[in-house]
Amino acid sequence: MSASLDDNKSELIAKATELAHQRKGAGGPPAESVGALLTAYYRHVAPEDVLDRTDVDLYGALASHYKLAVDRPQGTARVRVFTPSVPSDGWSAIGHSVVEVVTDDMPFLVDSITMRLTEQQRGVHIVVHPQFEVERDITGTLQRVSAAEDGETGSDDATVTRESWMHIELDRIAEDEDVAAIEASLQDVLRDVRESVEDWQKMRARVDDLVEELETAPPPLPADEIDQGTALLRWLADDHFTFLGYREYRLERDGDDEVLRALPGTGYGILRADQDMSSSFGKLPALVKAKAREKTLLVLAKANSRSTVHRPAYLDYIGVKSFDESGEVVGERRFLGLFSSAAYTESLTRIPLLREKTAEVLRRVGFEARSHAGKALMDTLENYPRDEMFQTPVDELAPIAQAVMYTRERRVLRLFVRRDTYGRYLSCLVYLPRDRYNTTVRERFATILKRRLGGDSVEFTARVDESQTARVHFVVRPPRGELIGDVDTEDLERRLAEASRSWRDDFLNAVLGEYGEQRGARLGRQYVDSFPEAYKEDFAARTASVDLGRLEAIEGDEGIDLAVYEDVDAGTGEARLKVYRIGRPLSLSQILPMLSSTGVEVIDERPYALENLPRPTYIYEFGLRYDRSVPPAARTLFQDALRAVWDGFNEIDGFNALVLGAGLTWRQATVLRAYAKYMRQGGTPFALDYIEGALRGNVDITQQLVALFEARFDPGVTDRDTRVEEIRARITRALDDVASLDHDRILRSYLTIIGATLRTNYFQHAGKGDERAAKPYISFKLDPSAIPDLPAPRPTYEIFVYSPRVEGVHLRFGAVARGGLRWSDRRDDFRTEVLGLVKA
Repeated sequence: MSASLDDNKSELIAKATELAHQRKGAGGPPAESVGALLTAYYRHVAPEDVLDRTDVDLYGALASHYKLAVDRPQGTARVRVFTPSVPSDGWSAIGHSVVEVVTDDMPFLVDSITMRLTEQQRGVHIVVHPQFEVERDITGTLQRVSAAEDGETGSDDATVTRESWMHIELDRIAEDEDVAAIEASLQDVLRDVRESVEDWQKMRARVDDLVEELETAPPPLPADEIDQGTALLRWLADDHFTFLGYREYRLERDGDDEVLRALPGTGYGILRADQDMSSSFGKLPALVKAKAREKTLLVLAKANSRSTVHRPAYLDYIGVKSFDESGEVVGERRFLGLFSSAAYTESLTRIPLLREKTAEVLRRVGFEARSHAGKALMDTLENYPRDEMFQTPVDELAPIAQAVMYTRERRVLRLFVRRDTYGRYLSCLVYLPRDRYNTTVRERFATILKRRLGGDSVEFTARVDESQTARVHFVVRPPRGELIGDVDTEDLERRLAEASRSWRDDFLNAVLGEYGEQRGARLGRQYVDSFPEAYKEDFAARTASVDLGRLEAIEGDEGIDLAVYEDVDAGTGEARLKVYRIGRPLSLSQILPMLSSTGVEVIDERPYALENLPRPTYIYEFGLRYDRSVPPAARTLFQDALRAVWDGFNEIDGFNALVLGAGLTWRQATVLRAYAKYMRQGGTPFALDYIEGALRGNVDITQQLVALFEARFDPGVTDRDTRVEEIRARITRALDDVASLDHDRILRSYLTIIGATLRTNYFQHAGKGDERAAKPYISFKLDPSAIPDLPAPRPTYEIFVYSPRVEGVHLRFGAVARGGLRWSDRRDDFRTEVLGLVKA
């Protein structure tokens, strides 16, 4: 596969070369050298990055770059930012904008340029970075260009120099964006790179000079401190530090202030330009002033500015203090740069200053280096942030290192905060169990630290290895010119611990709190790995602990439970329904008709299948919308109605809408349904759905009809006659206001039939408890002579029996139970016991 891609790339370059020959230069490279230049230009570009281009695009990029390189005076860089298009440039970069750079070859170019583009939040897609051997005349005009061989440092010919040509494709730049500002920003970076590289040897020489000075004319400091300082400087110069800037300063008093003035002509690299010499510019802040006269040799810290060269880190600051004849501090020699990668990977035992600091930590803690505890502490220090090792005094480092060592052996979160010597930032080290660390947790930490500490920016580095503990190092910087105040470390640590808690941890704790230690531990182990990730995203762990209780309460191998609730941010008339299911999964065709019959609109559904449980277990959540707010009491009625439907005690039809619409229980709605069925067999011209609509459209009268029924037959009612007359009078008055004649007829029929009812089993219960303990059917003994709408002949009594499985009316033409069924609807095996239980 790879060989085939390389062959396709070579074929495409050959086509581009042929195209160049046809155009005979046309402002691009000479025809005789274009093939070699194209090959060199794309040598280190992955085939997949060019195979989606045409030969026109490949040659166009080189020709455009060549035109930019035609004129480049010595010691300068050419930069062009544009968006090539076929109409204007004859080629395109498949919709990307392009940065072209021509400059002397030197280290850090690509890293520094792409770093600046990334800082500007520009997505970099492709980097083409060939090196060419170039000959120019004294004015910088290009005379000849050829491919540079890998590994060679340049030609022996003094007129030939090696140049870096960079072609970088990035996200398309908006038409109204200031391209000149982008080019100027990149020129600034290239200038910093050039000055750092050109002055590197001079800065390295200053290290040698300082070492010699310290050895031949040491300041009045302890010999051990001087030895450690000179050893560290030698170590830094041995490719452990990338020197980017150097300058010397003189410390002076200006009244009560301390002023640090830059010495003109002493700057190298990024500090080459002389500084403002006004006293206000060099005035030291209070914390810096307090440290300025301290008689110490070295100052190791982080600068308050980011590097523009090599990598996007805050600059490391190495200061070497200078002393006068009387031993007083009079100035500083300052190096700015970045520790190399070797400085972060080399053992502490081979790094001057750090090896002595490590030995002192061991001594203060009281561990032998070869003991188990000593080795554990050494491992802690080896893995401690290297920048912190350099900058933290032993007095602070020793207790922190010991605490970190103990933390790594326990599943707890610990926070260690260190204020920078000069108050410019706070270093926050967070250790936590490895399985709790992820990107989301780290972002929560950064948000908490920034908000609680008043930070302007937060940088982080994370370390997750084979140990049980992850480490995240945050650096919180206040707004420029401000200092971070006192820090409540305990409060911060508590907040971070809460933010790091996983759903699993919270679930186990919630279950223990909900069900007690013994039962909670068992349920926690059983359910902790059963909830799917989608459920964890949607619900808190405490909700899951409640949900498992609902599931556990379902007995047997099949059953359901229901719960209606409102979200905190739910709108008016919105609610959520949870269905807890043990057994086979439910289908929407089973659930939706039940819900729709209650008058609600189902707006969404979320199914969750729980795993690793002894019974098939599911939780379904539905979003419901109703045309009015649903009070808590109505929610209970609603879920009871659904449960009754599921258990076979209730039908699926529009009468269920009276539960929410009129605030009735499902059995009260069933009474109205049963009477409607009786009207149907008595010859009413109205269909059932029309009767349902009449009841829903006149809620007040519907409620009064139910109240009348209960006043007549509820055994617990006292002063029955008075109460019945009061309700009947209210219904009669209300009927006068019914606008629809059909609705009026239907509602008066209800009033008549309830009045004609002599007896009912509605209030007979098979046992104590909820309404489902009542008998599974309702029977009414009626006086047909009091119901004018019944067809003739009218018997002495009628007994109408209703249940979701059977409907029938028994006719009796005398006191003796003789007669038969006038009408019946047998939906299941007809139960003779139903009619047999209806007594005269």
